[in-house]
Amino acid sequence: METSTSNSRQGWFSGRGKWLVGGALIGVAVATFVIAALLTNIFERRQEAKTPYLKLVEVTEESTDPAVWGMNFPSQYDGYKRTVDTVRTRFGGSDAMPEQKLERDPWLKRMFAGYSFSLDYRDRRGHAYMLYDQEHTERVTKKEQPGACLHCHASIMPAYRHEGKGDVQKGFEIVCAMPYQKAHDLLDVKGKKLIEHPVSCVDCHDPQTMKLRVTRPAFINAIKELKAKEGITDYDANRDATHQEMRSYACAQCHVEYYFKGENKVVTYPWANGLKVEEIEKYYDDVGWTDYKHAETGAPILKAQHPEFELWSQGVHARSGVSCADCHMPYKREGAMKVSDHHVRSPLLNINRACQQCHHYSEGEILSRVETIQNRTQDLIQRSAKALTGMMDAVNAARKAGATDEQLKAARQFHRQAQWRLDFIAAENSMGFHAPQESARILGEAIDFARQGQIEAQRWVK
Repeated sequence: METSTSNSRQGWFSGRGKWLVGGALIGVAVATFVIAALLTNIFERRQEAKTPYLKLVEVTEESTDPAVWGMNFPSQYDGYKRTVDTVRTRFGGSDAMPEQKLERDPWLKRMFAGYSFSLDYRDRRGHAYMLYDQEHTERVTKKEQPGACLHCHASIMPAYRHEGKGDVQKGFEIVCAMPYQKAHDLLDVKGKKLIEHPVSCVDCHDPQTMKLRVTRPAFINAIKELKAKEGITDYDANRDATHQEMRSYACAQCHVEYYFKGENKVVTYPWANGLKVEEIEKYYDDVGWTDYKHAETGAPILKAQHPEFELWSQGVHARSGVSCADCHMPYKREGAMKVSDHHVRSPLLNINRACQQCHHYSEGEILSRVETIQNRTQDLIQRSAKALTGMMDAVNAARKAGATDEQLKAARQFHRQAQWRLDFIAAENSMGFHAPQESARILGEAIDFARQGQIEAQRWVK
């Protein structure tokens, strides 16, 4: 009986052992397969990473059509094409039918009385529309404008080289001085239009190396002046800037304050004194620049353009080394490649990749914080506008009462200072987010100068 039981147990353990050995072999085989697949995948990804793009066509300095570049860089081109999207944030984004700011905020029409912005002033749209919208704005169709306007709205470098016979700076100055339509319709020696596309790939990338670069003469000249003020002589952004700096400079070529200098209307960024609102104002005061004479008050007015780079430079993101592209063109993973998203848009439409790489809060919390900043800025803008129009009413009343130009000189100076600050923030496209404290400071000064101007004008009302 014991012998039978012992044999039974030995058979049972022998069978179980076979199953265990078999299972172990199968486990080893599966693990080996998984590891081999993982190693194969890693190898394939590394091979992909060695060749970030497949060169199907040759691109050169004359390749201004983004579709041609898209044959080599389909992912980036797909993002670029999506800048026609109509998704909006509360204070920005794109729209197939841009809203007329003059209708939404009637005080703007009065603020710009005597200037072309009182004719047509619409919300911004995506980069894909930048040339089309300029061609069709009433500021161009109803007012004569110079070729200087094309500096930031078109892929214009071939025109500069052509007109300057290879000298970009000379060609830049020649095109700036031309009437807008003449510059827009320039032809090369073969009769091909030199300006056909909005800002494109070639404007920010070297066609041979794909390295980021700056091409706009106005920026190259201005950043050299700015660095000289900081004690850095002979600064060349394409030679001296870091890659991270270039991820902001490429945007700063156009997202800036500027004016048309001299009889030739040369696009100039007023950075010789620095980037702060009062430093730029001092530059304009020193050179005696005025954009227009206000039709109501007679004040010499400065028109702010879109000083995103200047305001961003005063904010915490700039101080922390965060570039424009980090938020508006954040990296994304495609296979083994990390590429910059060329769907340039508000970070609020892409919070996960644009914000949460650094800010480890929920999307709802981040959105709430940004909207708090923007709502407060918008409220200060409206308060500034109310103060400005109150001052204008006082100046108009003084003029009707017989006040002379000499008597109104101080009030008009306050008007210039107040409107410059209000416009600096209202025209800047982040609704204060790029530098919240600086925006509040500037708008506080706008209110103060407007009320001082109102008090000054009221002295002459009998």
